[in-house]
Amino acid sequence: MSRFLILKLDGPMQAWGGHTYEDFRPSHLFPTRSGLLGLLGACLGIDRYDQDGLQRLASSVEFTVRADHHGKKRGLKLPDFHTVLEARKVDGSPNKNPVVSRREYLFDASFTVAVGGMEGAKIGLDTIAESMLRPHYTPSLGRRSCPLACPLFDGWREAANAIEALKQVPPAHGVIYGEGSAVANDRPMPMRDVPQHGRHRKFGTRWVYVHADKGGE
Repeated sequence: MSRFLILKLDGPMQAWGGHTYEDFRPSHLFPTRSGLLGLLGACLGIDRYDQDGLQRLASSVEFTVRADHHGKKRGLKLPDFHTVLEARKVDGSPNKNPVVSRREYLFDASFTVAVGGMEGAKIGLDTIAESMLRPHYTPSLGRRSCPLACPLFDGWREAANAIEALKQVPPAHGVIYGEGSAVANDRPMPMRDVPQHGRHRKFGTRWVYVHADKGGE
């Protein structure tokens, strides 16, 4: 049996960024690895420029995410529009003309996340759990404009794997996106959301495995 830290991500708006093109900031339909690491890093008080701290966190945890289904509630992705002054051009210089920026948000979505500890973890799950009860920085759901609607920490679960741990948490069904062996199957999809910690913001690719747990629906 393994122990898993359970997170509840619920709020009126969420945004889990995909590739950003200055005037278009899309959101994925479920939390990204980079977004979840940022969420935990905020609770722990790891500054975004603390590359060593961020790397220690990244090498310590593994995420399995379930998109929770509450009746017909599935989450809806809609754009919002902003006017940006001095937006960056491709060459890095500021644009003298205002640019209309489109940003996507998820509305009425909720997720349950099982956080597992990696072998040789430098930041333990107990430390992470304590930080969520007394966060150093205010946690948010992808962007600072997306506050939490319920407590982030939802306790501990013991199970053979992450999928079995998620089954213990209501609503106990939904589409599961995982990066561990518990959900490995023949339906992987590439996700470019692994932060490469360094001077510039870069991302690597991982395989995410999709598991549909209908829970008797």
